[in-house]
Parts: sequence; C-alpha cells; structure tokens
Amino acid sequence: MTIVEQSSGDITPVVLDASSTEVPVEDRFDWWCDAVDRNIAPFEILTAHTRDYRARIRGVDLGTTRVAKYSFAPLLGTRSPAHIRRGDPETYTLVMVNGGPLQASQRRNEAAIESGGLILFDTSHPMKACYPGSYGRPCEATFLTLPKNLFPLPAGRTDRLLSQQLSPAGVTGTLMCQYLTTMVDRAADLGPATAHRLGAVALDLAASLVADHLDAAPLLPTETRRQVLLARINAFIDGNLGDPDLRPAHIAAHHHLSVRALHQLFRTEPETVSATIRRRRLERCRRDLADPQLRDHPLAALAARWGFLLPAEFSRVFRAAYGMTPREFRHEAAVRRAARRMPDESTP
Repeated sequence: MTIVEQSSGDITPVVLDASSTEVPVEDRFDWWCDAVDRNIAPFEILTAHTRDYRARIRGVDLGTTRVAKYSFAPLLGTRSPAHIRRGDPETYTLVMVNGGPLQASQRRNEAAIESGGLILFDTSHPMKACYPGSYGRPCEATFLTLPKNLFPLPAGRTDRLLSQQLSPAGVTGTLMCQYLTTMVDRAADLGPATAHRLGAVALDLAASLVADHLDAAPLLPTETRRQVLLARINAFIDGNLGDPDLRPAHIAAHHHLSVRALHQLFRTEPETVSATIRRRRLERCRRDLADPQLRDHPLAALAARWGFLLPAEFSRVFRAAYGMTPREFRHEAAVRRAARRMPDESTP
C-alpha cells in the first residue's frame, strides 16, 4: 500500500494520514512493514504484536523533504547490508522521539533517547532501532527525511553524529522541535508555495543543528545561515506578538543586527518585518474573536492581548484586512456556529 505520493511546488502537497485499522486485523502487521519499507527504508521488523498491529502515520510530503509522525506498537527494527542493497533512498533521517524511549546503534555509535530527544540516521549504513514501549502506551516518533545529495555538510563530518543524541535545547534545537511538531499538526493548512518553502527551511534547520554539534557552522552555505536566522527571527516574532513594543528596532537588537540588515534580510520575503508582525497579530485576534469561550471578553482586551493598544487602530487594520469590523466578524462567527448546531429540518 502506497502511503506517500510524490509532490512538487506547483501542486497541492500530499498530506499523510493512514492507519493500520483501515485494513483487516490479519493484514495490519504486513501493512506496517510495507509502510516502513516505502516511507523510510527496507527493514526487518520484529514485534510481539503481530496479531493486531496498531500503527498510524500523519504528516506531509514537502517535495525535497518529508515530515511524518509515526505511532506504533513496540518493535525491533534492523537494517542490514542486504536491506541496503534491496533499497537505499540515500537519505538522512532526523528523528524526534515523542513517546517512549529509543535504543539505537549505527556506525559503532550507540544511544538511548528519551522522549523529546533527537537522533540522526543514515539509510546507507546498517543500523538497529529498538522501541521497547513504556507502560503500555504506543511508541511515537517524528521523522524528518532529508536527501543526502542536498545536505550542505560533508558526509564524512555528518557521519560522526549518526546514532548519537542531539540536544533539543538551544535556539536551533528548539526551532527544530517546534518545526517538526507544527508541520504534523498543521499539515492540512499548507498551500503549495508554503509547503515548498518550508521543505527548504527543514533542510536548513537540520543542517544548522548538525553543524552546531560539529562546531562546523563556517561550513554552512551563506543561504543556509540566512534561512536559519530568518527562522529564529520568525520564532521570536511569534513568541512576542503580545508585546506592544515589538518593532523592527527591538527585533534587530535582540538578534545583534542593525535595523538596515534586518530589513535587507526580509527583502526576499513576501512581506516586510512590520507587515509580518501586523498580519500575525491580526490572525491571532481573528482566532480569538471566533472562539466561543472568549465571546464575553471585550474587543479591546482581545486586541491588547496581541499588541493592539488603540481600539480605533485595531478596528481600522482589521477591517482593511478582512472587509468587516471586529464586532461584525465576531457576530458572523457566532451565527455560523449556531447554524452548525441547528438540526437539519429535513430530518424526521
């Protein structure tokens, strides 16, 4: 069963959401083995749960890269030289362990990774991965698949980190984990252009994470360093939208840039720095206005929550962006909710 189809920048990205429960009980383990073969690489998989194997895949194919979260029963996976000869996609796989520990070995390196940890594998070398499970809960891991021919660091240097724990702390590690989580949770919201751009961002973030652990940042291409800096700045903006003093000068100072350098960094982006801040604030306000749990909150309070301290200014920019005032939008959202709750009159 093919779980992943090819996508490109000019068509809708392929969203993955498949479960072993979609096939008969007796076929579920074979379904899982086939899914691993097609989406990761050929492995021998051993498990005590072959009778009714429970597994699910959720994620998105971004063209050059792929992000997928796997939920599955405990297993031992072995990739031998014979498996490599049978099929090698020639990729690096960055894994974020979400639930339960992972014990892995590759290239004479061994690691035990707990939930929240990161580890790197290479499909071109034999390896073992054991997910023993924890307290009866399913194992969970998010995989980022990276083509080796596009990875901007020398293979000889990168291979030193195979099957070693990579720190999820620090700026780059934190961004990487946030990226992986967001891609899985928001896969259905991605348009073609955004998916293509975020696929490139994944490659840059992974390369920067590896370079940080190798003290090899000078080996990264200039464009990779630029994209990682942009990712850091965008994360900073998202985390500080409620600060009314969030302006280009503040952002530039926090990242040790001149304001001119910050604006130059955004010249190739769809929006200026200020427009990016305003749009994201408006998106948060729009979400809050549509939230029934916040229907009794004053409009001014919701606006101030996201950095709009002047109600008149907030109403003006909101109307310019969405074609109606905040009050009108909130009313329409309430009407739509009520319509969805009404029973179908044609139903006896």
